[in-house]
This record gives sequence, structure tokens and C-alpha cells, in this order.
Amino acid sequence: MNTVSFIQMKDGTYEDYALLHDLNRDYHAALPDRILGALKGLDSGLSGYKISRLEHSLQTATRAEQAGASIDWIVGALIHDIGDDLAPANHSQMAASIIRPYVSAEVTWVVNMHGVFQQKYYGHHVGVDPDARDAYRDHKWYDSCDRFCAEWDQTSFDPDYRTKTLAHFEPMLREVFARDEFDPAIVGE
Repeated sequence: MNTVSFIQMKDGTYEDYALLHDLNRDYHAALPDRILGALKGLDSGLSGYKISRLEHSLQTATRAEQAGASIDWIVGALIHDIGDDLAPANHSQMAASIIRPYVSAEVTWVVNMHGVFQQKYYGHHVGVDPDARDAYRDHKWYDSCDRFCAEWDQTSFDPDYRTKTLAHFEPMLREVFARDEFDPAIVGE
């Protein structure tokens, strides 16, 4: 296996960084495969719901697609809970960090904030503020997050809902994550 010659980055050579650049390019190209694997992992995660977290994610994406949402919104809906396994206290922020380089700032903000906005539906039952989202009332994407949660996310726990498969969404996921990172034409406000 090829490795760099340095033990401190400051001592790296052109050849070292060319090697890392090539390896990094291949690793980045495999990101959709890792995301698909993480989504599949949601099928056996948190229990207690009538459906798995994967099924919830698929339902949310299905609802977004049926509403005529753009590919950015559909993929955002698909991965919005991908952080549940590794970051249960801030799963929204983890998902937003993953998708941020590839989609609009609006989609990123909504994915980032959906955890706070969802508290509206259950906060009063578990001792968290159901109105915490009100702190963002004047934010330009408040209504977008409210709709995301009301129409797609909080409604997607139905075992009888006709949900599209992960294979259906895979081409969309691959398309979004194949984009150049932080393309101003896409991510810019």
C-alpha cells in the first residue's frame, strides 16, 4: 500500500499530496455508497415506532417526491434522520453537515433545524419546549421548515403508507452527491 513519507503534514512533499489527492478523490466518489449503507443501518436502529427509521426516511422522501419537490428536497428528506445512530442528541445537525456541500442553503437549514421544529408535535409529552422553534419565527426559511415537518416528516410513521424503495431513490442520491462540493450556483443563498 502506498503511504506518505511524512509524520507531520508540514513535511509533506508534492508526491505525498498528489497521492493523497488521488486517494481522496476515489474516497469521495464512494460517498453515496457509504450513505446508502448508513440508511440501510436505520432499518435495525431505534425501536418503538411502528416502522423502522429507514422506512420513516423513505416515507418522508416519498411524500416530498409526491408533493413535486425538487431533487434537493427529496434527498434532504431521505437523509434527514441519518444521524440518529451516531448523534441522537443532534441528529439533525449531523445530517445537515453531510448534505450541506451539495444542496441549497435552504434545504440545509431545514434539515439542520427539523429536530427543533418537530418538538411542536411531542415536546409537551416529554418535557421539552414545543415552542422552541418560535425563536426562529423571523427566519426566512421558517415556513419551509414548518411545511417540511408538518407535511412530510411528522406524518411519516404509517406502516400502511405506500412507500417507495431505497432503490427508487438511489439514482437521486447518487446525482446529488456527485455534484461538485459547494458549487455557488447550488448552495448559494
